[in-house]
This record gives sequence, C-alpha cells and structure tokens, in this order.
Amino acid sequence: MLFRAFHRKLHRTLRQLGTDAKVPPVGSEKVKELLENAATFEDIQSAEGTDGEWATLPYVAGTYINRDQSKKAVRPKIDPRETNVILFPGQGTQYVGMGSKLLKFPGARDIFALANEVLGYDLLKICIEGPKSKLDQTKYCQPAVMVTSLAALEQLREERPNAIENCFATAGFSLGELTALVFAGAIPFDKGLRLVQIRAEAMQLASQQAKGGMATVLFGADGRIGEACKEAQSWCIEKGIESPDCRVANYLYPGCKVLAGNEEALQFLEANAKRFNIRRIKRLPVSGAFHTELMQSAVEPFAAALRKIRVEEPLINVHSNVDGKCYKSAGHIVGQLPKQIVRPVKWEQTLHIMYERKQGEHFPRTFECGPGRGLKAILKQVNAKAWDTTLNVEA
Repeated sequence: MLFRAFHRKLHRTLRQLGTDAKVPPVGSEKVKELLENAATFEDIQSAEGTDGEWATLPYVAGTYINRDQSKKAVRPKIDPRETNVILFPGQGTQYVGMGSKLLKFPGARDIFALANEVLGYDLLKICIEGPKSKLDQTKYCQPAVMVTSLAALEQLREERPNAIENCFATAGFSLGELTALVFAGAIPFDKGLRLVQIRAEAMQLASQQAKGGMATVLFGADGRIGEACKEAQSWCIEKGIESPDCRVANYLYPGCKVLAGNEEALQFLEANAKRFNIRRIKRLPVSGAFHTELMQSAVEPFAAALRKIRVEEPLINVHSNVDGKCYKSAGHIVGQLPKQIVRPVKWEQTLHIMYERKQGEHFPRTFECGPGRGLKAILKQVNAKAWDTTLNVEA
C-alpha cells in the first residue's frame, strides 16, 4: 500500500507536468523567488506540535543506563523479522557518479525526469558528471541526495518487492528526514523537492552570511567536547566575531559527534584538539555550520513554504531528528520540521528509540537507501544486533 501510494502520486504529477511543462529556471533564483513559486501550494491551517526534546550524554561503551527507549517507538505487534525499517542519508554523502547504476530501473528514470522538470535544470547530469565542486554546493547537493535516495527505492522494489510494503517505520538524517516524509506519503514528491530546494537555497545564503563548517570528532571517556566548544566560542569573541557559535550538531554514536560553528571556531578546535583529548577531527564536505544558530535566517523561508502546502498524515511512522520520536500528526510535522535546521540531529537517540529491545527479542530488517553507507556504519556502533540485519541499497 505504501509504495503504491507513492507511485500513484509520482505518476499523477508526471502526467500533470507533461513532457512540455514549462518550469522557470532556478539556477540563479534567490529564496524570495522560490517562496513566490511556492505560493501556488494549497494553503492550510496547521497546529503547532509539542516539543519533547531530550538528549544523551556522550557516554562510552559499557556505561549502564537504566532506561527503555523502546517505549517511545510505535511498533506493530507481529514478528519483527517480518517488518522493515528504511533509512535515508543526508548531505555529505554525495559523490560524482551517484545515480548512474539506477538508470536501468524505469521508475528511477521517471523520478529523475520529474526532478528535472520541478527544478528547471538537469539534476541527473550534475549527479553523474559533476563537477564535484558544483555537486558539493548546498543548493545542488540537497536535491541530488534526496532524489537519488528515492530513486534507490526502485531498485529495492525490483529486488525485494515486499521490503517496502512491510515497512512500518522510516527516518532520515537531516535532509534525509524530508526524503522520509515524502516516502511516507506526508508530502508529495514535487512539493517536497521544492521544499528541499528552498531549504538548500536558504541554508546556502545563511552560510554566505556567516562562514562556517562542520567536523567529525572522535574522543574517549576523557574527551571534553563541551569545554572545547565553549572555549572556541570565547576565542571567536576575542577575535571580534559577533554572535559566534560552536556546538554538537550531530549525535552519531558514543565517542563520535559532529561539531559545527564558525570557521574560526573550527580552526581553534583543530589547533587545540589534544588539549581537549580529541583523538581525531575531520572536516565534512559541506558549505556551512548546519544545525546551529548560524542557520537561523534559513528557518523562516522554509517554514513559510512548508505552511503553504498540504501536509498529510504519514502512512507509516516517521521519526523526527529533533527528539527522535515519531511525528504525531500533520500539524506536528509543520511545527517541528523547521526547528531541525538549527537544532542538533539526535541520530544516536533516534536509533535507540527505533531499535532498543529486550534481550532475546528479534529485530526488523533495515535498508539504507541512498548514496553512501554511513548510516549502516553508525548503526553498528549503536546497536550491533540491529546492524546484523541491515542492508545497503546504494544510489
């Protein structure tokens, strides 16, 4: 039912657009113009969702924590081995050539064709040919990762027909959360892609206003990440930078986080890593300090566009990056999703909610659909038993 609903909406949009559909060029459009285009979306009233945010400490393996995160998940009362979970990656997983092996599937070609019509440029060409410098730009990268992730579902449908129909929950990392909402039927494909385009344009403009970046850090039990971020901010203030930011942007797994902030803050962290017992620090191929207050200017354009489309109740459970819990309603999505731009991605917490089980219980099969294999690797560090039944469908 899930995949049939997704396909019906996709092909209905293709018919509506037609091969001669006129789509305004957007390569040089600004956020204001994108919002004007989005004004054709159907207006609806939306209710603000509640925000039950929580966080874990950067604990190390072996730490005993008396809690049952499974109570926050909604699970079918059937054998877990007969169910599936689908995960979607985010920005940073892109590579030149992605999507090329999916073109043998007619459904994947349809998805790329519709994406080109909606965006007004040849997204598939950028995915396959690059150049990398262009693909890595936020305004191209985010739509590219979303579309190739959805196209990868076509391979999954061909090779494992029941995998999608038996899916009861989905989640996506950062940008991937919008992919998950499209897959779950909450947002139509064309409207979702427009939202991603607006999100990407707004985040790129925010990045140009305050130069920043992101870096993965590895640390042990003696790592002082909070102290490192605080001192990096103080150092930026001393250099005359107004309202600097440096914080944990992504919770990945124990001993591994992604920090984000001003360029000067990251330089401070790189120069002083040993002092804070950071074992390794590596920059990510992104153009801004995503999931920090430096992205604040991108929130309202995205929120305004989201309010102008009809968001539906998801057909399956979709987990939010903000707190790891399932969205409760369409109104909850409208109220919660914009917060994700400036809030940290609680991926580690999300995985606990989705996969934590009592000893002896079985796990669902998990499929990571999209470029890269990063989400599967993270799951291994958080829950090795769940990782045992995880497969990649790489774009």
